[in-house]
Amino acid sequence: MSGHRHRHLARRLIQLYGGLVLYGASSALLVRSGLGLEPWNVLHQGLSRHTGLSMGLVVTLTGALVLLLWIPLRQRPGLGTVSNVLVIGAAMDATLAVVPDARAMAARIAFMVAGTVLNGVATGLYIAARFGPGPRDGLMTGLNARTGLSVRLVRTVLEVTVVVSGFLLGGTIGMGTVLYAVAIGPLAQVFLRVFAVPAASGGTPPVADGKPGGAILRP
Repeated sequence: MSGHRHRHLARRLIQLYGGLVLYGASSALLVRSGLGLEPWNVLHQGLSRHTGLSMGLVVTLTGALVLLLWIPLRQRPGLGTVSNVLVIGAAMDATLAVVPDARAMAARIAFMVAGTVLNGVATGLYIAARFGPGPRDGLMTGLNARTGLSVRLVRTVLEVTVVVSGFLLGGTIGMGTVLYAVAIGPLAQVFLRVFAVPAASGGTPPVADGKPGGAILRP
């Protein structure tokens, strides 16, 4: 492998793992804000409260279970898919261990905004590395392929299901949930372009074409 290809692969790996760590950390900031979580983490928090397991461990176990659903859907995981399962939950727990709950409303809002923006940065980093989608989005695209239903419909049904289930289990829904839903698409679109990795041959892959919502491959 040439020096150029080594550097190209190294950049992609740094983006992948840097993005996954940042994703877990940014999600932890949303937890500490207490103002609402992204859809899947509403479910993860609810499960954590009922099982006594750490939220990061619940994220990891849920990701592994979702990955098993890829088998009947005939989806093939990539390095990014497996790394997603292993890294994000660990990064979330590590961040939760050192960042306390925000008390003052100004601090809670700051955590909410920072968590949302950094989540967009993280999404751009790890998806632009092109090592495969997260397990939950592989489930979405797999269901789309097997059922013929639109990606938008499948994603909406999945996210409404996990939000409602998580809320009934005690997960937090609030202004942070709404902010995330509104902001994450545009943020991901911007940072997918910022962190686009040129192809080894020198071209630039179209990692962020289409509508912002279509660019998001959440863990």
